[in-house]
Amino acid sequence: KREQGHRAPARQERAPHAPDPPPESTERRTMTDVDSIIDKLKSCSVIKDNEVIPERDVEWLCKQARAIMVDEDNVQPVQLPVTVVGDIHGQFYDLIELFNVCGQVPDTNYVFMGDFVDRGYYSVETFLLLLAFKVRYRTRITLIRGNHESRQITQVYGFYDECLRKYGSTKVWRLCTETFDYLSLAAVVGDQFLCVHGGLSPTLDTLEQIRELQRVQEPPHEGPMCDLMWSDPDDIHGWGISARGAGYVFGGDIVQQFLHANDLKKIARSHQLVMEGHKWMFDERLVTVWSAPNYCYRCGNVAAILTVDSVHNKTFEIFREVEQNQAAMPPRSVVPYFL
Repeated sequence: KREQGHRAPARQERAPHAPDPPPESTERRTMTDVDSIIDKLKSCSVIKDNEVIPERDVEWLCKQARAIMVDEDNVQPVQLPVTVVGDIHGQFYDLIELFNVCGQVPDTNYVFMGDFVDRGYYSVETFLLLLAFKVRYRTRITLIRGNHESRQITQVYGFYDECLRKYGSTKVWRLCTETFDYLSLAAVVGDQFLCVHGGLSPTLDTLEQIRELQRVQEPPHEGPMCDLMWSDPDDIHGWGISARGAGYVFGGDIVQQFLHANDLKKIARSHQLVMEGHKWMFDERLVTVWSAPNYCYRCGNVAAILTVDSVHNKTFEIFREVEQNQAAMPPRSVVPYFL
């Protein structure tokens, strides 16, 4: 795949299952509006009836979400227990199945590690559902930015074309890509488990350095913010050049150094297709989690999510592609790549 943050004051946690009120500075609409969007998306009626969430609702939802996420840290703290999710890539029916298997929001606390859009046929619905959950239950879902949450990448790999096809203009694409800029760069689960989309950076030794990045921008082509979204682990020593053309590859010694320097135990990341859904590396210090089954509707892989109750209690849930995918695929040309 090819293609600095916002530091916020500490926020007081609400009761975990309580619906969250809208930010005070936004339009006077109620949580009933969000519930209506969630219900419409979860029922898949917008897809079955060949409809869309109205543009005015998308604009309001994005405004609400940005007002929430602007107050979140580059490295967002998340309490245990939590379910960690890898790439989704617009496979909306599989996202619905994920919630059926792993628990609904807000009953289950989630961290999504990016790449919500592109590749799959329903990136609009996928991102809007996650955004609606963020607005409705802000403390129960954390959204991390992936390398596909970018203006440049989405113009090549499907999301731009999908927005244009479904809405007849680029306005919804612009609203969503502006919202991408406010997504967190990483999360720390239970003070000991780092979640990030891609990997580490040779210019970032500490979590504090990640917190100091200016994140509200289009991801640069190089540098630490780019590395967090593009880098990959590899069976090497130290750092290496990435075949992706962005980010780096890094070895187990780099992971061990970073964990030790930041008093962390493990790293969870996504960004790479794993046929078995998950893969441990470096004496189980790092795990790749992939959550898009039968990626691109043809790779034949299973998907996984990671549930973390404590550093010593971690379980994987495996699930497969749902039948609705094959019945609901509209024709579309995509640019091939599988790195």
